[in-house]
Amino acid sequence: MILLEKIGRIALLESLFGKITVTSVIADEFGKTLPDFIEIEDAEDKKYQQILENILDAGEASAIALALEKDDCLLIMDESKGRREAKQLKIKLTGTVGILIFAKEKGLIQSVTEIIEQIRRTDFRISETLIQEAKRKSNE
Repeated sequence: MILLEKIGRIALLESLFGKITVTSVIADEFGKTLPDFIEIEDAEDKKYQQILENILDAGEASAIALALEKDDCLLIMDESKGRREAKQLKIKLTGTVGILIFAKEKGLIQSVTEIIEQIRRTDFRISETLIQEAKRKSNE
């Protein structure tokens, strides 16, 4: 979410999903007023979040804890340690690049590659392998 905001593409989330939910920790990390389509909700049971905070940062831990409480949830996460934990817990998962591929499939963007180039100009690290996979999946 933060990365999409950095490159001026946060509206893709609303176009793809309508409302999305983030935790209060992530809302704080966002650092500014959230767009109206983003709702804030925290996990009811904080035990798992507290355990995860021993190995992940608070944002990832809170997101995974909330995802565990939700049925049919898609977790959007780019951080590799958090993604590994989410996969082990069988949480449905995608990242920013997956969102871009989905947006192209829905006709919301013309080029995944062009937006990946915008991402590369930020402080976000993206592997060449992931870039090539994104190009292949988006037929670019």
